[in-house]
Amino acid sequence: MKKQFAIIGMGRFGTSVAKTLSGLGFEVLAIDNSEQRMQEISSIVTHVVQADSTDEEALNALGLRNFDVVVVAIGEDIQASILTTIIVKEMGIPTVIVKAQNELHGKVLRKVGADKVIYPERDMGQRVAHNLISTNIIDYIELSEKHSIVELKASRKMIGKNLRQLDIRAKYGCNVIAIKTGSSMNIAPNAEDLITEDDLLIVVGSNEDLQDFEKMFVE
Repeated sequence: MKKQFAIIGMGRFGTSVAKTLSGLGFEVLAIDNSEQRMQEISSIVTHVVQADSTDEEALNALGLRNFDVVVVAIGEDIQASILTTIIVKEMGIPTVIVKAQNELHGKVLRKVGADKVIYPERDMGQRVAHNLISTNIIDYIELSEKHSIVELKASRKMIGKNLRQLDIRAKYGCNVIAIKTGSSMNIAPNAEDLITEDDLLIVVGSNEDLQDFEKMFVE
């Protein structure tokens, strides 16, 4: 059986998650206290319910404990976000993912039991900033507070050289974990693999090492 998802909070982020999951064929229950938001998404997701997510009885009546994943995507109301997280965790939901406004909010969410805390605005800001540094950088994904993955186009300094010649691991402490050429993906590149003009490199490392690497190779 496919996983069932409940999304609480139909702001921009929650709506985007709900639409994407629904488009992929998953059963999605959308919950919000705004009648207008419920009407706007009713034709897209499986079920919509107008409810106050800080009302424990209301959430219990929805049968949330039968869902595999609950995403708490409440916007600016931090208190409601925390209370809702506590309630759904006490229901025994296997996975509770919560949107946080800032680091302090995220710390509180972890302490009350959130399985995963995400920072959409911060993460998007990082991606935009890295893309502004250079058009070579396609994507930037934070793995932890200290480590990230960067996807970038091969720069002129890389083209025509192999990984041994570039010596990225020794010089910058970063690892090229994959090379994408067109529609093919080399997930185990070796030292003799030559970098061509159309290649995309997937590089992992500490944030400090990646910054040094970017400064040297991006254009």
